[in-house]
Amino acid sequence: MSTATRPAAKPVAPTTRRPGGPGSAARRRAVVAWLFMLPLLVVNAVVVAVPSLSSLYYSFTDWTGIGDAHWVGLDNYVEMAADDDFRNALVHNLEWTAFFLVVPMTMGLFGAYALTRITRFRLLFRVIYFLPYTVASVVVAAIWQNLLSPDIGLGRVVGINPLGSQALALPSVAFVNNWAWWGFLVVVFLAAMQGVPRELYEAASLDGAGPSRQFWSITLPSIQPTFVFLGLMTIIWSFLSFDYVFILTQGGPAGATDVLSTLLYREAFASLRAGYASAVGVVMALISGLVVAGYLVIRKRRGWSA
Repeated sequence: MSTATRPAAKPVAPTTRRPGGPGSAARRRAVVAWLFMLPLLVVNAVVVAVPSLSSLYYSFTDWTGIGDAHWVGLDNYVEMAADDDFRNALVHNLEWTAFFLVVPMTMGLFGAYALTRITRFRLLFRVIYFLPYTVASVVVAAIWQNLLSPDIGLGRVVGINPLGSQALALPSVAFVNNWAWWGFLVVVFLAAMQGVPRELYEAASLDGAGPSRQFWSITLPSIQPTFVFLGLMTIIWSFLSFDYVFILTQGGPAGATDVLSTLLYREAFASLRAGYASAVGVVMALISGLVVAGYLVIRKRRGWSA
C-alpha cells in the first residue's frame, strides 16, 4: 500500500512592518491638529496672555499709562486694602452677585419649567424671552434710561428719580440688566430640561407625584450640572459687570452704583493711575480664579466630568 506524498509547504516570507504604522498615523493626526490649533493659540497668547502678564507687572508700579513705569512693589495693594472706594465697590459687587444668583436664576428656572408644561406657542415664548438678550446693552440701557427718567419717563409719573437716588440706583441698574439677562437663562435651562428622560416623569406620575414634586425630585437634580455652571458664570460676569452701570449712572450718584470695573476704569483713564487700576484688575482676576477652582472641585467630586 503506497502512501501519497504531500507537496512540501512553501516557506513563508518574513513579514516586515511597513514604516508608519498605527502609531505614526496617530502622531501625524496629532501634529495636524496642533497645526490647526496654532493660529488660535498665537492669537490667544497675544490678546490674553501677554496683556494679563503685563497687567500683573504694572500692578507693582506707579505707571500713569504714559511713559515709563516705576516699581513700587506692593504699595498699590496696601493702598487698596485701606481704600474706601475699593471697599465700597467690592460691597456693591457682592450685592450685585447675590441679586443675580437669586432673582434671574429663579426667574429663568421657573420660566423654563413653565415652558416645558405647554405644547402650543413654546417657540414663540422662547423667542420673546430671548430677544432682549440679543439687543446691544447700549441700546437697552439708553431705552431704560429714558423710561426711568424723572423728566419724560416713569420717574415723572411716580415722582422719583430711580437712577438719581442713592438707595434706588443700584437696584434700578440691576433691574435693567436682569430684564435683558434672564431670558438667556430661560433658554439654557429649557435646553437642559428637555434632555431629562421622559420615562422619569411618566414613572413619577404613575406613583402619584404632581408637577411640583416632579420638579423638585426629578427636574432639579437632573439639571444640577447646568444649574451650578450657570451659577459659576453668573458670579464671574457679576464681577465683570460694567456696561449697564457705566451707561446708566457712571458709578453715581456719589458712588452708590460703583463696582470694581467702574473703579478700575476711573482710576486708569480719569485719574491716570494705570498701575493702581492694574492692581484692581488682578484682584478681580483672583476672585474669578477662586470661583472657577471651587467649581472644578465640585465637578470632580460630583463626577460631572464623566
